[in-house]
Amino acid sequence: MNYLRHFGLREPPFGITPDTTYFFACRSIQEALNTLLVAVANGEGFIKITGEVGTGKTLLCRKFLGTLDAGWISAYVPNPSFEPRTLYLALAEELGIALDASVDQHHLLKAIARSLLDLARQRKRVVLCMDESQAMPLETLEALRLLTNLETEKRKLLQVVLFGQPELDRKLASPAIRQLLQRITFQHHMGALQEAEVGAYVTHRMAVAGCTGRPLLSVAALRLLHRASRGVPRVINVLMHKALLLAYGEGIWTVEKRHIHAAALDTPAATPLARWWWPWTAAPRPDQA
Repeated sequence: MNYLRHFGLREPPFGITPDTTYFFACRSIQEALNTLLVAVANGEGFIKITGEVGTGKTLLCRKFLGTLDAGWISAYVPNPSFEPRTLYLALAEELGIALDASVDQHHLLKAIARSLLDLARQRKRVVLCMDESQAMPLETLEALRLLTNLETEKRKLLQVVLFGQPELDRKLASPAIRQLLQRITFQHHMGALQEAEVGAYVTHRMAVAGCTGRPLLSVAALRLLHRASRGVPRVINVLMHKALLLAYGEGIWTVEKRHIHAAALDTPAATPLARWWWPWTAAPRPDQA
């Protein structure tokens, strides 16, 4: 990107692809990670993590999986919006179970159970992380509950972490899967960043990307960034990327309120603001002419 050298960066700091290198332990996300670590250590069957779009659920999931030691076998399903048999096939693949594609559901479940028992004998523990769980059909959620019936006298053979948007709570309230709701013993809802956390978040990402300079945001810019993004990390990233381009275009190092305002006007996910001058069409810098 053309602004990297200007700001002393090795790489773009505000990408929207989840990257654990940029994991920022704000209060809500750290509480969620602590909840996950305590819950799996206690051998709970179901754990639920919810949060609005862009609050960092996928990044948290990857960070959590990265903390597990060699005593754990992890399985990750990024988009479980399919029917029960496909869920079982996806889990079998994650566990390294070789199966004929035509295997029926009964033998598929038996193969998964045998694999989980074998892993338990090896003193391995298994956790399955389901991202975007709000997209799962009710029958697939019920099939997932049946998997957690597999247990020894001491503990569950499989622990499941559901990551999803708030719509997941409404789905779990369905009487058809009330047994699953009763089995969720740990849960956490991820909130947005507070204003002070937004400033720390921006500073953290700039530092990880290689910046060692002075504070980037003016006080007014920080306030507007928090308001326009509502503290949602993904929206912050989009706004900051555009604001950096604008500041670079002016040949300055500090991101000002006008840059955030202009970026917000060009970002549908941002909080609507009063229209102002949009400077993408401004005259180029002398060294760009």
